[in-house]
Amino acid sequence: MRHITATGLAVLCLAAPSPCLAQSSLNLHALQGLAPFARLLDTPEGKAALDANLKVTGDIQSGAARQPTLLPLAEQRLQALKDCFITDGNAAQLADGLGTRIGDAYQAKARYADHKTFTSLAPAVARLIGYTNTITKSDSNAGKYFFANGTTDGKKPVSEQATALLAKGGTVDVLGKAYGRPAGSPGSDAYGDPRPFQTLPALAAYRGEDYFGRPSHSLDWLRGPSQDLVNSPSFPSGHTTYGTTESMILAILVPARYQQMVVRAAEYGNDRIVVGAHYAVDVIGGRATSLHALAHLLANDPAYVGQIRVNPAVIDPDTADTGKTVSLSDYPAVVREARAEIDAFVRETCGADVAACAAQDTSRFKDAAANAAFIASTLTYGLPVVHQDRADGHDDVAATAPEAGHLITAAFPDLTLAEANRILTETLAPGGGFLDNGSEFGIYSRLDLYEAGGRAAKLAQAKRDGAAPSR
Repeated sequence: MRHITATGLAVLCLAAPSPCLAQSSLNLHALQGLAPFARLLDTPEGKAALDANLKVTGDIQSGAARQPTLLPLAEQRLQALKDCFITDGNAAQLADGLGTRIGDAYQAKARYADHKTFTSLAPAVARLIGYTNTITKSDSNAGKYFFANGTTDGKKPVSEQATALLAKGGTVDVLGKAYGRPAGSPGSDAYGDPRPFQTLPALAAYRGEDYFGRPSHSLDWLRGPSQDLVNSPSFPSGHTTYGTTESMILAILVPARYQQMVVRAAEYGNDRIVVGAHYAVDVIGGRATSLHALAHLLANDPAYVGQIRVNPAVIDPDTADTGKTVSLSDYPAVVREARAEIDAFVRETCGADVAACAAQDTSRFKDAAANAAFIASTLTYGLPVVHQDRADGHDDVAATAPEAGHLITAAFPDLTLAEANRILTETLAPGGGFLDNGSEFGIYSRLDLYEAGGRAAKLAQAKRDGAAPSR
């Protein structure tokens, strides 16, 4: 069994050289997509959305919302406590979405022995996870201090190109100003955009066990010592970016569990609200950040592939050392290689094909109706329309974000990109949300991959059977 030692697991950027803090061209693309957040205080609609955001967040965190979570509230809180830890080296904690049989086998091989030592499932899977995380996490990290106080790390100024994004309208520290906790004020974040545990009038705190089964407390992961978020800006959610990224990787590698992995991604992000670490807008922003970058990777966009990245999850195939550089020049090829590794692993450990093993599930993801209800509660979190001209929701994904279809075709290669984008168009969440200003990022904030994945699976099966698909 190969053991890998990694450091800086909570924030991948910390493991990279200092240029990680600068806004790269990819970061600027993401910041531009997230920029509507900075303008929420400019309009009555934006202010109403911010008010709703605080209430929705508080109601979910306290349990008053009676959100249709996958577990009873008390149990979901315990799951949220476990989800505070990030297994970014191998997606181990997220693999329970693969079903009882495959998930248990995956977690038996790819697991964390402690905070720094973990094992990997297979080389291509590790390369895929390592490279993808560096891209999506970098975009998410770039937004933290940018939207808090217009810097890269709290102090260093951003690039002129990034500054220009704020010059077009908007302000920093939106959350601090909206909720009466501006940067540096008592009880707030020193840099701006304080978190819910700093702004909510009441916080539900509780005890439980952490990811490793040790006694823990929710405040340990907010104020320390497990993780100190007191001076860590809230928007967007880095945990959600990670959870979405690696859940979607597993969804693509195991298409028979595509919908369940979409649910696991949504649960992981929502658990950040449950524990008191993030707002609904943070979760939506983190999810959109992840899906945007992942779609461009799957499309083999030259701007996203071929970069040289340093990541603790990357394994040197000869020495098993970590912290090595990785560069994927053909992203879809590595996806196919990783899927072959997963297929072989399932055959070896389960003794049947992936679809048959995927059907063996007694986990919290086994109820399709419960999964659908939970996804419906997290797509927009019921936040009000901000961009009224977008409220009709009539959009063509192929026209605005054509690469989005790769999030479907990578898992269901029997479908064409046009078919995938049509499905995504037909299943888009309601328009006009706080990021939905007509940009491609607005599209990513509205993708309902749960419903789209279900339709895609049916269409792919119908094509394999040679039957006309039912619509």
